[in-house]
Amino acid sequence: MAVGPPLVYADQAVSIVRKKDSTGFSRDVCAILLLANITRCFFWLGTRFEFALLIQSILMILAQLALLYICIRYRPRSSPDMCGESGRPFAFWQWPSYAQYIEFLAGFILISAIAYLIFGRSDVYISIIGFVALGMESMLPVPQFISNFKQKSLYGFRASTLIGWVGGDSFKAAYFFVQGSPLQFKVCALFQLSVDFIIVMQRLYYGNAPPQSTLLEQEDLEQALALAE
Repeated sequence: MAVGPPLVYADQAVSIVRKKDSTGFSRDVCAILLLANITRCFFWLGTRFEFALLIQSILMILAQLALLYICIRYRPRSSPDMCGESGRPFAFWQWPSYAQYIEFLAGFILISAIAYLIFGRSDVYISIIGFVALGMESMLPVPQFISNFKQKSLYGFRASTLIGWVGGDSFKAAYFFVQGSPLQFKVCALFQLSVDFIIVMQRLYYGNAPPQSTLLEQEDLEQALALAE
């Protein structure tokens, strides 16, 4: 229960390193998992749910920090941070260097810790951060769904990761109901599982052929190599 979910992303990371290209995998997945699991750690301080879930959150944070580094190192040339054309406020989560992500996460942890010290005795506050943590985590598949829709392909998104999402979220939802976990866990797990199945339908409909942007980059590289010769 604690080790399985973080290991789901191992094959995705290996695939990116082998291809030296993170096209197809949404970096926002890392954002959601990092913020959700950091918040869940503070939720655990107020509601001592299963210890295995706390260990899972810590391991997931470490796994996503590693995956984020790999995604940044092997980002495609067409990514917004490479082109300087981010349409997000303050170019959120599309920054050019890994250090900027670490600085943001450090600030987020500091603010969360201060808020917990001030409001941690309030049951209402603990309930709210529980819904925030699990609500963010339940949104995990949404950026990937949007990325797939834009590309009209699941190129770069490993089938093993998708299988891990569906299998892991199915087990997680059943586990929460059997163990009588807090309501936040049950509602968010069911929502997340439903989006997983939508992505399965995308896989069947779109396939995993390289998108047009990737083909154009490959053609540009081949032309550059030909001119160099």
